[in-house]
Amino acid sequence: MELLIALQSRFQKNLKRHKGLDWAEVQTRLEADPEKLWSLHEMECTGGEPDVVGQDKKTGEFIFFDCSAETPAGRTSLCYDREALDSRKEFKSKNSAMDLARAMGIELLTEAEYFGLQKLGEFDTKRSSWLKTPAEIRELGGAIYGDRRYGRVFVGHNGAESYYSGRGFRGTLKI
Repeated sequence: MELLIALQSRFQKNLKRHKGLDWAEVQTRLEADPEKLWSLHEMECTGGEPDVVGQDKKTGEFIFFDCSAETPAGRTSLCYDREALDSRKEFKSKNSAMDLARAMGIELLTEAEYFGLQKLGEFDTKRSSWLKTPAEIRELGGAIYGDRRYGRVFVGHNGAESYYSGRGFRGTLKI
């Protein structure tokens, strides 16, 4: 399968992202779960370049993140969630980050996961990525995003209904 070949190649080219993990174990897990493999395919097709970034110590699940240099090109110009999309009277975005992630079977990265990703390389130096927003911020109408500028990782905020051509979202999937 073409996707497995791409994932294996990426895994082997980026060994520092998953020290001590074995591709054969990852592949066995992937082949046993067609639904999650479909989600990885969706991540790949939208430009996410998913790769293994770790293994959950409790469950043994392998953790995939979108590892494309910039937020995936096939997932930009999205407001944060359905509530935000519905609140816009005009110039609505084509979808919301939360709705698209759900349809793909993935989750948005949390702030902590985003900082973890940024320890593996330099991501989002030209674009930004919506992050899973804490309820207390979302209840006030906001949503958070992350990017890297000036050699540092920043987390900012916008109204959840805003959207930009340079902002998308990064996903995570456990298998």
